[in-house]
Amino acid sequence: MNSHEWFVEHRQDFAARILEADDERNFADHVTRCVACKSAVAELERELAWLPMGVTPVRPRPGFRWRATRAVFGAPRRSPWVVWLPLAAAAGLLLAAGVALRNASVRESALTSDLDRSRRTIAALGDSVAVLRGAGRVLQASIEMEKHQGGLLIFADSVTHRWNVVLHGLPNAPAGHVYQFWFICSDGMVKSVELKPLGAGPLFVTLDMPSGGGQVIGAALSVEEKGSVAPEPKGKQLAHLML
Repeated sequence: MNSHEWFVEHRQDFAARILEADDERNFADHVTRCVACKSAVAELERELAWLPMGVTPVRPRPGFRWRATRAVFGAPRRSPWVVWLPLAAAAGLLLAAGVALRNASVRESALTSDLDRSRRTIAALGDSVAVLRGAGRVLQASIEMEKHQGGLLIFADSVTHRWNVVLHGLPNAPAGHVYQFWFICSDGMVKSVELKPLGAGPLFVTLDMPSGGGQVIGAALSVEEKGSVAPEPKGKQLAHLML
């Protein structure tokens, strides 16, 4: 056996770091000058990189690594794939199982969230339909805004004291402004929600009666500056409806 054959024979030992100290230093010096050995060792190190799995290394007694490696691999030397391939396959299966479980958990969480959201939507639709069916009064006003012809429609249920409010046909509010809905009460105006049109489709909201302000006797819609805290309409009034 010539000197280079010895390095070829011990590539796997060097990659596994089981050579004795003097042999390891000689091999490390050799791979800096031998492209073939350097490439082969790099490939073996890539295959063995996952094995430590974060365990803190412990230095074995002199000669133990050599005897243990010979006992595992035997002689003559076999291809590293013969030993590592089953282990790599098992590790791959465990990793795939872990990924599958994680993905299943993510899907379950997403489905639960979708189900809860659907239940809330159905409940809200049920409330809205109940108000429509029980509406004792229906109020309507035509609105013209920036050459758009639209309207405000209110279904008032005197039993549940809830209103379904429909805004349709209006463009987005002017820059820096909002469409503000108001309850007209016996003690004055009570600020309610901002209404934001949805393009060509109607905007549909269900509202409870305000807790203050006295008896509700009507409703109004105005255009107000965004962020306004005024207790009464200050901008252009688009609709004014009385029960």
